[in-house]
Amino acid sequence: MPGTRNRTLTSALPLALAVVGTLATAIPAAQAAPDRAAPDRAAPDRAGAHHSRPSHCRGQGVDASARIRYRSDVVIKAPLSTVWKLQTDVERWPSWQQPVLTAERLDPGRLGKGSRFRWTTPAPATPTTPATTLEITSTVRQLQRGACVLWSGPAVGQGLRIDEGVHLWTFTEVKGGVRVHTEETWTGAQVEADVPTATAALGAGLEAWLHDLKTTAEHRRK
Repeated sequence: MPGTRNRTLTSALPLALAVVGTLATAIPAAQAAPDRAAPDRAAPDRAGAHHSRPSHCRGQGVDASARIRYRSDVVIKAPLSTVWKLQTDVERWPSWQQPVLTAERLDPGRLGKGSRFRWTTPAPATPTTPATTLEITSTVRQLQRGACVLWSGPAVGQGLRIDEGVHLWTFTEVKGGVRVHTEETWTGAQVEADVPTATAALGAGLEAWLHDLKTTAEHRRK
């Protein structure tokens, strides 16, 4: 979480395989609390809480039936073009996100619906899984340039598997910057065996991603 990231959780099953939709289950206490000292930082949404931000991209969102889910958003004081380029220039993710070890496009051209990319990230040991490196193969399911992107795919490491992560990002211009909203769900027997731990890891990863995106975009604006 911004300023006080737990590195173990930040690295664990992190950033997200693919992201967001209607939250139907309660988020455990490990979810981030509002940062009252930072008015541009929005509190992560809890299950059942009303919110008017888009939870879909061209009519599609995260897995509504998934037991592991998290959503959050932040206002970034930078132009939409800067934020969008950072987020969709997949191959440059390692240059501004420490938890992303490698990232490669699997097809040419601009990122769009049907594009595929592969990236890796470390996952530390837990009481039930060994330390490993997750390889995530993501496919873009929907994309509206400058507005939203939705991708999904499996994450596989030695002794650890997430069958599918679905990750949604939306970008809305607001006074002074861009509101970035993200949601993600995970499914798979291994992670569903300990929903609170998996949800905490997912939440920490998404909070870290938002923090890095905000920090990098606002720095480039200067």
